Amino acid sequence: MKHKKTNAMRMLDRAKIDYEVKTFELEDGHMDGERVAELVGENVHDVFKTLVLENAEHDHFVFVVPVSESLDMKAAASVVNEKKLQLMPLDNLKQVTGYIRGGCSPVGMKHLFPTTIDQSASLREKIIVSGGQRGIQIVLQLEDLVSMTNAQVEDITQK
Repeated sequence: MKHKKTNAMRMLDRAKIDYEVKTFELEDGHMDGERVAELVGENVHDVFKTLVLENAEHDHFVFVVPVSESLDMKAAASVVNEKKLQLMPLDNLKQVTGYIRGGCSPVGMKHLFPTTIDQSASLREKIIVSGGQRGIQIVLQLEDLVSMTNAQVEDITQK
């Protein structure tokens, strides 16, 4: 299936990073990450979601965690040396990142925000994240995602 290049794909192309595109048909209503993994025919443990959090001063931080897990808010705050973080209001997501809910990629945001990827990604052969648009996922190597986002890899999921 031919698809229009997203900002995330253009940035990966520019950096000469290999990636694979997986597309799926959107369904009515909210789709969780487990359903996305099923629709693209991939192991749920390889599929990661991108969460954008902010501190009280509205500084933004990006966290990439498995779709089957939940972000540990205390651990997330700790790794970025903040006392407290909260999810950024969805109404501000497109303005701040350039992406919408369900299509928020850690690659190609309007600004390069401090990014942390859950350490479980280091156990995976590949990592799958949003391609920057609903219905598009990109498959790439963890080290390439780290390179593109200047990310740190830390333990940030709830136990």
